[in-house]
Formats: sequence, C-alpha cells, structure tokens
Amino acid sequence: MRAMVLHRPAPVETGPLVPEERALAPLGPHDVRVTVEACGVCRTDLHVVEGDLPPLVPSVVPGHEIVGRVAEVGPEVRTIAVGERVGVPWLHRTCGRCLYCLEGRENLCEQKLFTGYSVDGGYASQVLAEEGFLVRLPAGNAAELAPFLCAGIIGYRALKAALPRPGRRIGFFGFGGSAHLTLQLAARLGYETVAYSRNPEHLALARRLGAAETVLAGEVRGPGQGPSLDGAVVFAPTGPTVVEALAELRRGGRLSIAAIHMSPVPPIDYDRLLFGERTISSVEANTRIDAQEFLDLATRLHLESTVEVRPLAEANRALADLKAGRVTGALVLAGTTA
Repeated sequence: MRAMVLHRPAPVETGPLVPEERALAPLGPHDVRVTVEACGVCRTDLHVVEGDLPPLVPSVVPGHEIVGRVAEVGPEVRTIAVGERVGVPWLHRTCGRCLYCLEGRENLCEQKLFTGYSVDGGYASQVLAEEGFLVRLPAGNAAELAPFLCAGIIGYRALKAALPRPGRRIGFFGFGGSAHLTLQLAARLGYETVAYSRNPEHLALARRLGAAETVLAGEVRGPGQGPSLDGAVVFAPTGPTVVEALAELRRGGRLSIAAIHMSPVPPIDYDRLLFGERTISSVEANTRIDAQEFLDLATRLHLESTVEVRPLAEANRALADLKAGRVTGALVLAGTTA
C-alpha cells in the first residue's frame, strides 16, 4: 500500500513525511481493513509530525479523520461487513477494564491507543482499525465527512464542557477545522455565537456559518465594554489565547480547551480573571458515545464542512499550510477512491 511515513519528527517545512510502499499488515481477529477514501488533516497530525507530541513508535503513518470502505475483516468480526462505509477516528482502542473505562470515561484510559500516533493512520491507501471503535457515517461526500471524525467530535466534547444556559453567548477562539463545525452546532442549537480569530478570511467564514458576531484578535474594546461571554472554547494551541478568552468571560462562565498540545499559559490574574466562579477545563480525546452523539446531531442539524482537497503526496505541504494559517475551514487528503 502507499503511505506517507514519519520516521523522525522535524519541522514540517523540511518535508519529514516520506512516501513509501508498505506491505499490508496481517489482520487480527477483530481487525477491519479499510480502503481510505479521504483523510482529514488535523492540527494533532502537525503536533505528531513536529514532535510536540513525543514519538510512541519508531515510525508512524499519521492521520485519524478517515473515511473509507471496508475491504477485509478479521475472523471474529461480527458487526461490520465488507463494502460498508465507515469512519476511523482518533481513538483506536482502550483497555476496557480500568476504572475510567468502566465508568464510561474511556477517553481517560491510560492504556488507550491512537490512530495515526500509536498505530498507523490514514495518510495511506489502507488502514487497519478495531471493529468496536469504528463509526458508521451518514451519507455524503467522503472529503466533507472526514473533518467530522476528530474536528467535529472533539469540538463537540469541548462544547459540552463550556455550554452556558440555553440562548446565552459562547465564544470560539481560533477558527479552524474544529471551530467551523462547533460554531455551526452551537448556533443551530440556539446559542449566540462569537468567533475570535487573527485571520479575516476565517471570520468571513464564521459569519457565513451563523456567527452572531466576529472579533478580529487584537481589536481595541470600546469605552465601558466589559466581558460578554457566558462560555468559551479555545481551539488555538497558544497559551496566551487562554488568558484572552478568560478576559471575555462573565462571572460564572466556563472555558474549555480543545487543544491536545498547548504552549505555556501566562500567569493568570486570579482576582480579575478567575474569581467569580469562572472555571477552566481541558478536554482529552473523546468517548465513542461522544462520536455517536455528534454524528447524530450533525445529520439532524445538517452541519456542513468547508474543505479543500489535496493529493496524498502533498501531505507535507498541507501540514505546512495548516501551520501557517493558510487554510480556511479544513484540509483533506484524497485517498485512492475519493
């Protein structure tokens, strides 16, 4: 099979992903082989490629927003059939036995494996997945569905952690692949949504997708204008953005951080930014229930993804564009059958 392989983390501008032909791995009893139709390019992939997330294996094929068709199943697979369209998400497997798994918090399992990080992912023509961790997808274009499988699901989990009371005001900081889906969801659920970004093109997309207000980062407040948000989600992986978001929260507001990696957060003025029962929470991975809930909502509320499709061979360039902020919406790599 064809794959873009990472042997050693390095700045993405140096082209660390190498095209290779690889032999197909053997199927385990509960494995499913999926022919990749499309794979989203996620910021987590960038963290893997550049080493912000330390390597877990000697080499890896990134990619975890995978849409494809089942090509082959292991001998004990019972719920998935050859030819079905499925999604392969970030969560590859959990132990199923620890306290977190037994309490329905499998996203916190300390033995969990990740697609495109612990095991090979979707920057390839085929990928192996675990039967119990695949998701069934609604009808639609493969490239447009791909961002739902991490950007959408993790955004949904972060949104749940930050949601204020119905009808209140919630802000999204960093308007990329995840925020452009999460904002739509919040707006269609009846919340007043505000998008914050340093990129005017991103804010134009936010307005088209239903933002009640957009704010260009660095804009000076008007006289007497104080905090206006009841909830906030930070998608940008930059510590100072956390402080900026806290400054926008009213008393009792909740902030969630959807980034898997974050630069250092500057000192927080407790009296001004946290006192008044403001709260901060991180979001780690997701559960399979999160995935199903989000996909059901995405179908019912007709969420749309804004995507730009690139050939698999351009994976390095796609990640460089993501890093430089040259992407509006989401980037997707085309598989062999897209």
